[in-house]
Amino acid sequence: MRKDVTSLTQKGRLQPNGVPAKGGKPKALTTTGARSGRPAPDPVARLVEVNDAQDGQRLDNFLFRECKGVPKSHIYKAIRGGQVRVNRGRVPVDHRLHTGDVVRVPPLRLPDPGEARAVPPAEFPIVYEDDALLVVDKPAGIAVHGGSGVAFGVIERLRAARPQAPMLELAHRLDRETSGLLMIAKKRSALLALHRMLREGQGSKRYYALVSGDWVNDRQHIKLPLTKWTTASGERRVRVDRDGQAAHTIVTLKHRYGKFSLVEAELRTGRTHQIRVHLASVGFPIVGDDKYGDDAIRLSFARKGFARMFLHAHRLDLAHPLTGEPLSLEAPLPQACQDILKTLEPA
Repeated sequence: MRKDVTSLTQKGRLQPNGVPAKGGKPKALTTTGARSGRPAPDPVARLVEVNDAQDGQRLDNFLFRECKGVPKSHIYKAIRGGQVRVNRGRVPVDHRLHTGDVVRVPPLRLPDPGEARAVPPAEFPIVYEDDALLVVDKPAGIAVHGGSGVAFGVIERLRAARPQAPMLELAHRLDRETSGLLMIAKKRSALLALHRMLREGQGSKRYYALVSGDWVNDRQHIKLPLTKWTTASGERRVRVDRDGQAAHTIVTLKHRYGKFSLVEAELRTGRTHQIRVHLASVGFPIVGDDKYGDDAIRLSFARKGFARMFLHAHRLDLAHPLTGEPLSLEAPLPQACQDILKTLEPA
């Protein structure tokens, strides 16, 4: 065998380490099943123009439709890595597209043909539904959508349960550990109207939160600007920053429980983690909050069987996005939250 290798080396076809010698021609690499000896052509990026029906859509949602079957983690990685461009520029995942924008869609790896995408279909308690709008009562512990380590969320499971629905799109978001009212648009016109209403501060979204501490004022306005940042481990967080985006939360005391207080928080702006960061910043972190709360208190409640964050979107007041009809929707406090309140000492 050694004689064969030496012979090939002397003819300039192969070096002892297996690398083609100077003047030698390496054998072309082929893909599985290719027998022509020619390399498979490299996939190329596509340029897709945004049409009127897609105007106002988030970039990530646009790509989910354009790249059906591609894992969402791959799409988010491509956006954050700058492989996706809008009008030749880098943009964040939540960038809103407009008619005429040109999106560069990079070649993205599809799952193996035999790999089934197992999304378990599920329906959630319906609070309101018509041909344009669906409002459900989301349980705690379920993400609203897949991505960032989550294979699928509420929207994917609803789509799997309603395969004939022409459209189901999130109108807003709730944190994974937050329960309560979640709006889903069934028409593009309703989605765009809801986005506009939320941007302009129309309507009212109210949450119940159990906080650590004896809340003092019956009603208090918290106006602290917020900014997003990333920890050393790559986890995204929010903090108070004078150069951040304006944020306004109105907090009303509902009941005192000695060392704890049940409050209602009304959002006047819709920043990421707004209620959680505002309450923690004024010294009243939410019970069970694993990012901005007290770990010792969170563990003590977990030992009692309450292993979630006590934040629940309980009331929604707004005009119907298409008809203008006033809507007042409510989701009762989950049983787990009611039960844990019974264990606290009333003030």
